Amino acid sequence: MNTKNLIFDLDGTLWDSRATIIKIWNEVLGRRQLIQRELKPEDMNQYMGLLAHDIIKDIIPGISDLQAHELLSEIVAEENKILHIQGGILYEGVEETLKSLANTHSLFIVSNCQDGYIESFLDYYQFNDLFIDFESHGRTQKPKSENIQLLMERNGLTIKNSIYIGDTQTDHDSARANGLPFIFCKYGFGKLADSLYEPAILTFSDLSGSVLQNNEDF
Repeated sequence: MNTKNLIFDLDGTLWDSRATIIKIWNEVLGRRQLIQRELKPEDMNQYMGLLAHDIIKDIIPGISDLQAHELLSEIVAEENKILHIQGGILYEGVEETLKSLANTHSLFIVSNCQDGYIESFLDYYQFNDLFIDFESHGRTQKPKSENIQLLMERNGLTIKNSIYIGDTQTDHDSARANGLPFIFCKYGFGKLADSLYEPAILTFSDLSGSVLQNNEDF
């Protein structure tokens, strides 16, 4: 197998934006008097990689679909604005490794985030030139597996020369639904039920080493 195309998840894989996002959620929910206590960054761990609508439904049981939609619209607008200014925290080795990989591979992102979120990440860290294309749930309203398929079709990627890299079971399942090999980021937010059977990295910098070089075993 000759892997030329690397498709990345975003949250828990490339960066940690919880500290920035949690402030926005607390401000919006507080203004609407919808929470009893302020959320902490660790409260979001279980939600990273999930759809924002499902997160709201879980945090605020009983909220109507209309209320959830209105609330989500307000949160998304605030997130996209603030993330452009404050950004999130890159995991160790991400910037250097991405710049190195971009010399030898084509880089992509597929995330379950809202429209504008990936753009905020790319703009804040000036990574636009490193990535060929990206797709999000917010733009298509499709699940991650279908967005991976869309991106692959749009860019002429095949399962023989591509791989998906992420940190959750959803990432794994979405990759496998498309017949893609998967690399699990152990440092991220999720857990993998069958992690013993997947290539895994402890730090992002591991991607520049033997994990990709030995991908014929995937």
